[in-house]
Amino acid sequence: MNTLSMLLEGFGHALTPANLLMAAVGVIIGTFVGVLPGLGPTSSIAILLPVTAVLEPTQAIIMLAGIYYGAMYGGSTTAILLNIPGEASSVPTCLDGYPLAQQGRGGPALGIAAIASFAAGVLGVVGLVFFAPLLADQALRFGPPELFSVMILTLVVMMGMTGGSMAKSLIMGLAGIGLSLIGLGGGSGMYRYTFGWDRLQGGLDMVSILIGLFSITEVMRGIAEKKTAISEGKIGNVYPGREDLRRSAPAMAAGGIIGFFMGLLPGCSAAVTSFLSYDFVKKISRRRHLFGKGAIEGVAAPEAANNATSSAGFIPLFALGIPSSPPLAVLLAGLMIYGLTPGPMLFEQKGSFVWTVIASMFIGNVMLLVLNLPLVGLWARLTRVPFGIMAPVILMLSMIGAYTVRNNMFDVQVAVVFGVIGYFLQKHHWPVMPLILCFILGPLMESSFMQSMAMSGGDLMIFLRRPIALTLILAAAGMLALSLYMVRRTRKRLHEELGESAVSLVNG
Repeated sequence: MNTLSMLLEGFGHALTPANLLMAAVGVIIGTFVGVLPGLGPTSSIAILLPVTAVLEPTQAIIMLAGIYYGAMYGGSTTAILLNIPGEASSVPTCLDGYPLAQQGRGGPALGIAAIASFAAGVLGVVGLVFFAPLLADQALRFGPPELFSVMILTLVVMMGMTGGSMAKSLIMGLAGIGLSLIGLGGGSGMYRYTFGWDRLQGGLDMVSILIGLFSITEVMRGIAEKKTAISEGKIGNVYPGREDLRRSAPAMAAGGIIGFFMGLLPGCSAAVTSFLSYDFVKKISRRRHLFGKGAIEGVAAPEAANNATSSAGFIPLFALGIPSSPPLAVLLAGLMIYGLTPGPMLFEQKGSFVWTVIASMFIGNVMLLVLNLPLVGLWARLTRVPFGIMAPVILMLSMIGAYTVRNNMFDVQVAVVFGVIGYFLQKHHWPVMPLILCFILGPLMESSFMQSMAMSGGDLMIFLRRPIALTLILAAAGMLALSLYMVRRTRKRLHEELGESAVSLVNG
C-alpha cells in the first residue's frame, strides 16, 4: 500500500502542466528520432543533455526518458514501410512488417506496432513499480560468466532464425563477430585487424552497417526490379482488425515478458531481446510458415520486446546505478550532473523524484499511443509515393544518418559498401540477420569472456561451476541438438517427397 500511495503522489506531480509538457516534448522528439536512420536515442539524449540545464532535474529526466522510449517506437515506422530500421532493435520488425506493407497492410502493421509498444511499455513500468528491488537484486546474480552464457544461448537461437541453411547462418554469424572485432581491442588496448589503415582504428559503426544492408540495399533492389511504389496494393484500414488483435495478443505478451526480464541484465540491449522474442514467437506459432512473409505476430513480438526492455532498464539504473544500455548510460550521467546518485538510497532520499519520473512513464506511453495511432494513416501513405521520388529521399537520409553518428565520411563509405554487399547477399539468398546480431553481440561476448577469465585466472571451468551459467550452456547445447535434428528431419522428409531439388531449396 505504501508503494501505491507513493505512486499516486508521483502522479500528482507528473500531471502538473510543466511535467506534462516535458513528457510530450520527449516522446515527440523520440518518435522523430526513431524514424530517422542514424540519429538514435543515445546521441539525441547526449545532444540535449546540456540544454536541460535550464530545467528542473525532474523535468529534465522526464524529457530525456521520453526521448528514449519514444525512439524505441519510432524505429518501427520506417522498418515497416521502407524496410529501413531506425534502430537495431527494429531489424526483426522488418522481417514481417515490410512484407505486410507490400501487401497493402502497412496501416494495420503500424497500428499493431503502436499497441504492442504501449502494452509492453505499461507492463515494464508496472514491473518497475512493484518488483524493482527484488528483480534488481536477482539481476546482480548475473556476473560475466552468466552474461557470456546468455550470449552463447542467443547465438544458438540465432542459427535457427533464418529457417534456411544453418551453415550459411553460421558463416554469416562468424563474419559478424569478425567485423565487430575491428578496431581497438577491449582487453589488450591495442588496434587489431586494421591492416595498417588508420580509418579502421575506430572500428565499424553499427548504424552504417544497418543503413547499408537495409536502406541502400533496398534502393538498389528497387532499381533492379523497376519498382513504381513500395506497395502496389491498397493501403486498407489503418487500424488493426479484431483478427489481427487476437493473433497479436499472445505475441505481445510473450515479447513483453521476454523483453522485461532480459532487460534487467546489464548489456542485454533491446536489439538482443527483440531478436529473441521474434524467434520464440515464431517457434510456438501455428502460423510459423507465414513468418517472414507477412505475419502480424512478427511485428507485435519484437515491438513489445524492445519497449519492455527500455522500461525494464530503469530498474537496475534507479535501484543499483547500473545502466543496461547506452541511452541509459547517458541518462545516468544526467542524474549525476543533477546530484542524484542512483542506488537504494535514491528511493529514500529522493522518493518524490523517482516516483514522479515513474508516473510520467505511464503518461508518456499513453501519449505515444494517442500521438501515433492517428498518424498511422499518414505514415501508411508513404507506401504510395512513387519510387522514383522516394529512392533519392531514402538515399539522402541514409547518407545523412550514416555521417551524423560520428561526423565521419568514412561511415558513409562503409554504408555504401555494405549496401552493395547486402544486395548480392539478398540476390543469392544469404541471411543478413545472423551477421547483424553477431556484430552486436561480439563486443559483449568478448568483454564478458575476458572478465570471466580474469575472475578464474584463465580457468574455463568457471562456466561449469556456476549453476546459472551451466544451465544456460546446457540449454544452448540442447537447442543446438534440437535444431540440427529438425533440419535433418525436414531435409529427409523433403527428399522423400519432392526429390533433391527441394533439399537444395531448404539449404537456401
